[in-house]
Amino acid sequence: MTGVDTLISALDALLDPGAFDDLGPNGLQVPGSRDVTRVVTGVSAQRALFDRAVALEAELVLVHHGLFWRFNPPGLTPVLAERLRPLFKHDIALAAYHLPLDAHPEVGNNALLAEALGADAHAPFADVGRGASFADPVPAAELFARVAAVTGREPLVFDGGPPAIRRLAIVSGSAASGLDRAVAEGYDAFLTGEPKEHVMADAYEAGIHFVAAGHYATETFGVRRLGDWLTDRFGVHHEWVDLPNPV
Repeated sequence: MTGVDTLISALDALLDPGAFDDLGPNGLQVPGSRDVTRVVTGVSAQRALFDRAVALEAELVLVHHGLFWRFNPPGLTPVLAERLRPLFKHDIALAAYHLPLDAHPEVGNNALLAEALGADAHAPFADVGRGASFADPVPAAELFARVAAVTGREPLVFDGGPPAIRRLAIVSGSAASGLDRAVAEGYDAFLTGEPKEHVMADAYEAGIHFVAAGHYATETFGVRRLGDWLTDRFGVHHEWVDLPNPV
């Protein structure tokens, strides 16, 4: 059993959320039990995840997408209030880490994607992404197959780039706007979660591959690793809950 404050302090120290101008708060979003023996992780804060946390007798839920965002109305809507009921009723805490978990060079979504795809190295790209490099160029079709294998879904591909890929820019989630940056920096391919209507023409005309592998599917990596990190460091039990989203 570990104090929730100890866990949150360790996560804050690891991810340094104060370094990011994020769209919502990072760290503890809903207080609950002061002591934690079981942690449930998931991509997004939602009722189905909280219900699973209750069934698994967790004291802490850790997510990538939290409850509160600048673009939503302030205060509790009826939907959000109902979503919170299992946490309050069962004294379960909720913590969320968004951009800090995309950007981290070891436990972040983009770094873990680069490694899962077989990159030999990766370095910062844009604000939170990673620029992956392959010592031996990877045939484009093989890279697309690797993306499908590691994300568990067939990506949307606009294959306007070269036959083989040496450099791949990766920004998980909703980051189609990063395509221009990838073009300007000479990448052979750009991987994100969601497309935009204009990127098909942009990619073909710029001679770069654009790969959209799903917002959810590209952001399962970091929060799972965080749960395992807590287990390794503090001995808490970790349970990953997969609630796939086609977006």
